[in-house]
Amino acid sequence: MTMTTRERIVSESLRLFADRGYAATSVAEIEAAAGLSPGAGGLYRHFRSKEEVLASAIREHIERTRHQISAVLQNATAYEDRPLEIRLRMTCQAGLAKMREEQDLIRVLFRDLDQFPHLVAEMREGIVNPLYDGIATWLADQPEFAGIDEDWPAIASVLGGAVVNYWLANEAMYEPPSHIHEERFVSSWARLGLGLVTLERSPVS
Repeated sequence: MTMTTRERIVSESLRLFADRGYAATSVAEIEAAAGLSPGAGGLYRHFRSKEEVLASAIREHIERTRHQISAVLQNATAYEDRPLEIRLRMTCQAGLAKMREEQDLIRVLFRDLDQFPHLVAEMREGIVNPLYDGIATWLADQPEFAGIDEDWPAIASVLGGAVVNYWLANEAMYEPPSHIHEERFVSSWARLGLGLVTLERSPVS
């Protein structure tokens, strides 16, 4: 699908911010990357400032994440016939894929967004918290966990945090923690999730 000029500006600006930093990226460079004449003011026909471009990128990612979470939760019942371990593995893999999808935005977050606390708040409330809430909702809705009285939001923060930490460590240090490749991580993550069922069914001494 052909991108509009506005979409190209947002996409290319986020890539440049991630690669070079917000302050080091000029409006002219964004215009050139988006196929506009650099320095001719084409960006300002769509945005009032470079900061507004950044804010628009974040808000578009928030909107996309909202739709993704909604779709995942709506389709969750389609996989109930598969073993729980397989469903857990699929969930972990989806989380890692989401981190890869948002890698430019994450780089900008850690590099530049301390300048813009209002945008950090928007990311927290629009992307981060809904993702953890989605994991908690998904866990609570699995048939094997029915009737289990658990603090699903807290468990989601542990399991979701493990996915985030694994990806960030891999991204920052160019290799996974302790050289644990992704398949091993996903398998162990799923086994931890399965442990919730085993623990609940274990007799209390």
